[in-house]
Amino acid sequence: MHKPPQVDKLTIAVSGGSTAACIPGSTHLIVVLPDLFIRFVNNIGQRNQTIVAEFILLGLTDDPELQPIIFSLFLMIYLVTVFGNLLIVLVVTSDSHLQTPMYFLLSNLSFNDIFLSTTTIPKMLVNIQTHTQSITFTGCICQNFFVLAFIMFENCLLGAMAYDRYMAICHPLRYSVIMNPCFCSLMVLLSMVISMMVSLLHSLMILHLSFCTHLEIPQYFCELPQVLKIACSSTLINNFLLYFVACISAGAPLSGIIFSYTKIVSSVLSIPSAGGKYKAFSTCGSHLSVVSLFYGTGVGVYISSIFTQSSRKTAVVTVMYIVFPQMINPFIYSLRNRDIKVSLKKLFVRLCSL
Repeated sequence: MHKPPQVDKLTIAVSGGSTAACIPGSTHLIVVLPDLFIRFVNNIGQRNQTIVAEFILLGLTDDPELQPIIFSLFLMIYLVTVFGNLLIVLVVTSDSHLQTPMYFLLSNLSFNDIFLSTTTIPKMLVNIQTHTQSITFTGCICQNFFVLAFIMFENCLLGAMAYDRYMAICHPLRYSVIMNPCFCSLMVLLSMVISMMVSLLHSLMILHLSFCTHLEIPQYFCELPQVLKIACSSTLINNFLLYFVACISAGAPLSGIIFSYTKIVSSVLSIPSAGGKYKAFSTCGSHLSVVSLFYGTGVGVYISSIFTQSSRKTAVVTVMYIVFPQMINPFIYSLRNRDIKVSLKKLFVRLCSL
């Protein structure tokens, strides 16, 4: 008996010179690790090559005379970011006095800053050096996935660090019981899983879009809003999902931070001695600086995108959010945190004595 030919799950429809991808059938719940996600997108990209082969990243400027300056500047920023954050991780792991929940979360934040910078800057440096502006369809989806995941993970980590300070100051007797290593690891793991699942959702939604001949992205990396702007098909669901998830994923940790510091201020003001108040507030100074830098630059990018018509100017402002905080964070914790400064001195003395 003759069997009908099997129809592949991914079909490509061509109508009026335009192409579109659709995935019929029921949608299955996909829980994948990053390496499996890359394989999945790579498989889709190979079968989706007739739709779009690559995007063009316009970068920060078209001026060829500025390219060497930008290359040198971003190479220096990347090296400082990696070295500074690795130094924080090394100090935390080498000093037994820093084996506390606060510094455990700080080391995860440093790792995240390294990964976030590595997701965007090296590709831009390679494009400048090779005088190319292209990024493959698969590479764009993967870069978008990791940028979103690391930004959301940093957001969650800042919320977890605020909760840590709240427990340390407002409930010092219960601090060691609640903030045990198992609970801290669970917070980090849960934050990572949530970040990757949300990022995966956005990335998979891009696969349902079709793109025309205009494939230029006015950025130095595959930023999700810019990718949605060049799509030919409707992006109503994508944009709704983008802003809805952004409000929840950023609003929930930010609300937790505000609540934590409201309680902290209330508790510190009840301390009778001025020395006790200063000591309590001094443990929060570095975290407050990082939070202000992270959310401040994020709000600045959003406001500039509203009032600035030039996409290139928006790309320059995005550097302040994607690149600048990751480089500054190690300096904030090393200059404003007494424990880190003492441990750094011990580490340098130990290295010099070798």
